[in-house]
Formats: sequence, structure tokens, C-alpha cells
Amino acid sequence: MFGLAPMAASTAAAPSAPAAGIEPATSAAMIELMPVQPAIEGGEIPAFLQDPAPSAPQETIIGSGSASYYAAKFDGRRTASGERFDNDAMTAAHRTLPFGSRLRVTNPANGRSVVVRVNDRGPFTRGRMIDVSRAAAEELGMVARGHATVDIALLAD
Repeated sequence: MFGLAPMAASTAAAPSAPAAGIEPATSAAMIELMPVQPAIEGGEIPAFLQDPAPSAPQETIIGSGSASYYAAKFDGRRTASGERFDNDAMTAAHRTLPFGSRLRVTNPANGRSVVVRVNDRGPFTRGRMIDVSRAAAEELGMVARGHATVDIALLAD
């Protein structure tokens, strides 16, 4: 008999009057159901509503500098991050950026760009800013010369 008392109390009908201080027209349920329409003056849709939302990753410009690419002899060797270097992967070496950082590397001479992941330290050649894998170098069009001036931007995750 004692076990039924709490159950009976919990099955009571909900009050039909709104709770104190809450207007039915502004309750959360009503706000979610109301369509949101921008104020349109003169019948034109504001420009900020016409443009699609940006879908490209946010970029932080790091700078411009000289890039080179890994020699074939490094393929399969361990990188500073501990993974094996793969000349066919889109990877790079940078002196200070954290491992796993994604960079957009652009060759301004031809407009080509690639996204690489930092997995090694370097380059250790004076005047170089970044080393990229051969696959990245091919995409950037820098294999023939062995190096190129590039623009580097850090991509947000």
C-alpha cells in the first residue's frame, strides 16, 4: 500500500494554467515552431543571406619561402614523428609546426596548390622553409628545378 502512494501522485494531470512568469506565446516550444523570416525592405533579400556559407577551411598565412622535396633515399625511413616516410603521400617537414598540422602550400609561379600534413622536422638546408614529399612536389610543379618559392598557410581543423 505504501508503494502506490508515490505512483498515484506522479500520475496527476498536468496543470492547464501556465507556470508563473511564463507566457505561452514565448515558450521554447512556440519559438522553435515559428518560422524565422528576415526583414526585407523594398522586396530584396540582403546580400549576406544570398551568399552561400563558406565551406573552405579557414587559413592562417604563415609566409612565403623556399621549398624543396625529399630525395628518394628517404622513402621508408622513420620521420621525426615516428611514422615511415612515404614519397607518395602528401606530407611535409617543418621546423616548428606541430606534427599533424595541415598546410596549404601554393606555388605562386603556376598557381598550383596542395594540402600536406606535417610529419617530420626540417628542412635542414639553409634558406629552406619547408620540405615536401615527391608527390606534393609533382603536384606543385617543382620537380624539374628541385625547389620553388611557395606560399604556406596553416589550415584550421
